[in-house]
Amino acid sequence: MKSRNSICLGIVMAYFFLFLAGCSGKKVSEQEVGLEQDPTAMGTAESLESQPSGIMEGRTSGPMLPVYFDFDDYSIRGDQQPRIQVNADFLKTEENVKIRIEGNCDPKGTREYNLALGEKRALAAKKYLVNLGISSDRITTVSFGEEKILLHGPDEMAQAQNRRDDFVIE
Repeated sequence: MKSRNSICLGIVMAYFFLFLAGCSGKKVSEQEVGLEQDPTAMGTAESLESQPSGIMEGRTSGPMLPVYFDFDDYSIRGDQQPRIQVNADFLKTEENVKIRIEGNCDPKGTREYNLALGEKRALAAKKYLVNLGISSDRITTVSFGEEKILLHGPDEMAQAQNRRDDFVIE
């Protein structure tokens, strides 16, 4: 009896699989499935041209540039003087713009030390801009010390990016 049931079950299964195999040969058109091309399906085309975001480098508002410092130093380096000149030129053309200079440090040193160093860096940049003819009442300063790390990493390149002044339009 079990043998006869097994044979019947095998025959039924064979017919079932043949039925499924016969169904898979039927071609369904894209229209039946709803896959016809719709030119609006992808939305409107966007330009590949980059749009200015107002931020160019670091946290500095464009078109100004951040100024970078050597380790444990707050003097404006010779290679950074053209960058601060760009900022002064911008401020001379945009006479109503007020900025905030944000002094930043790498995470080496204590929190208190880095806050003091960041303030010295911000004040040095402010003094430089004032010497270039920018009114001091257009410039405020703040120190973030190590609080606003731009790049995390143990290597010197990452740490050097954190030793900077950002120039932010208020």
